[in-house]
Amino acid sequence: MHGVTPFDKITGISPKKNGESIAYTDIFGKALVEICKQNSKVVGITAAMPDGTGLIQLHEEMPERFFDVGIAEPHAVTFAAGMATEGYIPVVAIYSTFLQRAFDQVVHDCAIQKLHVVFVMDRGGLVGADGATHHGALDLSYLRCIQGMVVMAPKDEQELRDMLFTAIEYKQGPIALRYPRGNVLGVPMRDGFQKIEIGKAETLRTGKDIALLAIGNMVPNALSAAELLKEEGIDAEVVNMRFVKPLDEKLLQSLAQRINIFVTIEDNVIHGGFGSGVLEALSRLSISNVAVKMHGLPDEFIEHGSPQELHRMVKLDAAGIAEIAKRHLKTARSNSIS
Repeated sequence: MHGVTPFDKITGISPKKNGESIAYTDIFGKALVEICKQNSKVVGITAAMPDGTGLIQLHEEMPERFFDVGIAEPHAVTFAAGMATEGYIPVVAIYSTFLQRAFDQVVHDCAIQKLHVVFVMDRGGLVGADGATHHGALDLSYLRCIQGMVVMAPKDEQELRDMLFTAIEYKQGPIALRYPRGNVLGVPMRDGFQKIEIGKAETLRTGKDIALLAIGNMVPNALSAAELLKEEGIDAEVVNMRFVKPLDEKLLQSLAQRINIFVTIEDNVIHGGFGSGVLEALSRLSISNVAVKMHGLPDEFIEHGSPQELHRMVKLDAAGIAEIAKRHLKTARSNSIS
């Protein structure tokens, strides 16, 4: 009875709402079952979140490959590390905000040993009505700083499937992906999976005035923002960065030769997150001619509200991103002239 929605008192089943869409959680759960049927070494682990993470599908179809350790996230991660030492590929599915409880185990039990543990964080970013305790506002920061960790986030449901497959095929150590709470975009889906090159971004829209570098669920908002900017005569390039770590440094180098005004966009705190990673990369590459605006969650705890309301409040919706980009473009050009 952890979180009860209305249900039929006879059957115990919660009725589906009319026109209810598919959630990212459902996409992940189904994809993991498909992969488990193909690879006998893959197992799913959660910490009292089988429904919320989508692992309930694995529990129903392949219960022998499903492990729920209860509300004990540190144990879930150490348990996964132990299984990885025996040749299994554990997929640890935990809400972004609750994986924080197991930070020490991620570092000492997985990362130092370079064990192949896959971390899947549901509810990355602002999640809505559960409020400040459930927002996945920190994961890009607290995982990016761990040595050897790979961190990625999909722009849509198809990319989520491919990133999960990529993570399971990866053999060099721990790897993590995060996806948002809520319904999928409804993009065309294909059968099977495709492996994504680690650290490879993709340019979705070319432009010449300003570059919008977005990660995860901020990519669709960035594309919409680019259309709003176009109406005002501003030509924005939009890049789906895919990876927070490692970053696509070749793309950053190439982009900086054409465009010298960037905006990084993330549904994560600015401190130590995706934007910080871009700044670090530009410094490492000795690229000093780019004016970068980091745009993400502010240095405060965000209260409850729908993701749409909250994104609008912190200017991470399309209109807000366009406003931030336009203001940054004006300031950068003004400073260049002066």
